Amino acid sequence: MAAVAQKTLQNTSEQPALRASPVAGPWQPSALQIFPEPVSLPTQRPAKPFVKWVGGKRKLVPNLLRLIPKQFGNYFEPFVGGGALFYAILPQRAFLSDANERLVRAYRGVRDNVEGVIQRLRGYPNDPEFFRQMRKENIDAACDADVAAWLIYLNKTGFNGLYRVNRKNEFNVPFGDQENPAICDCANLRACSQVLKLATIEHDDFTSVLQKAAKGDLVYFDPPYIPLSVSSSFVGYTKVGFDLDDHRRLRDTALALKQRGVHVIISNSAHPFVRDLYEESFSIEDVLAPRAINCCGDRRGPVKELVIH
Repeated sequence: MAAVAQKTLQNTSEQPALRASPVAGPWQPSALQIFPEPVSLPTQRPAKPFVKWVGGKRKLVPNLLRLIPKQFGNYFEPFVGGGALFYAILPQRAFLSDANERLVRAYRGVRDNVEGVIQRLRGYPNDPEFFRQMRKENIDAACDADVAAWLIYLNKTGFNGLYRVNRKNEFNVPFGDQENPAICDCANLRACSQVLKLATIEHDDFTSVLQKAAKGDLVYFDPPYIPLSVSSSFVGYTKVGFDLDDHRRLRDTALALKQRGVHVIISNSAHPFVRDLYEESFSIEDVLAPRAINCCGDRRGPVKELVIH
């Protein structure tokens, strides 16, 4: 993952209602949901991630889908990032969370006030001076729709789509100087808003899933990756970062869930430390995933990653 960040809807009388709503309260047991099963949603096109999240899983989704059980209860994604797997499987009951509070608020803004987000983005130019002004905004004091528009704008117009902050939580990615970035994809934002209404969205540490997930549930962990090199390190997507001790805590959390009967899937870099962490208690698969985040275009291409289950 990285130090980074992240259609038109039409109801008809023939369209079925959404299959489920978020459960009341933080968690409650539920009947199994079936996968794969077609989901009929009142959208003209499928939703896809509304931010370009470094380390996003759009290209890795086919490898992940092979590991999705036919039946599972609630779906948990504690490092939601761009949410590519969530959009691919559209679980009936989803709990999406992240340690990046601005990202979580962006998800809530898109879910709860998508027209407000669109209205704001339509007025944002692809301009370096405006970008610098937006970068300095005291965005944490704003409403969720403001946060969503702010994060989407900086993600679409910043260098390589990065989301990176310093220890003061100040966004510090330079302007990307793209010719015509898709700042406001109205149709996709509306599609995302519709499917996110199926989800409970929380700002939380990944360990909170231990208090929520039960036997038969599905948890997908996509943490900030352990870098294979100094230049590939993009783990500053929160001001506190994510270090080796955090990866050990993640392994312990995943193992506790697995021993409880929870379906667990984890993705990470193909670093020897990651193999050592998981090889005793988990199955590990090597996969190739395209990666487009590198300052040198000729160094972008498939890299080996691990899918752990």
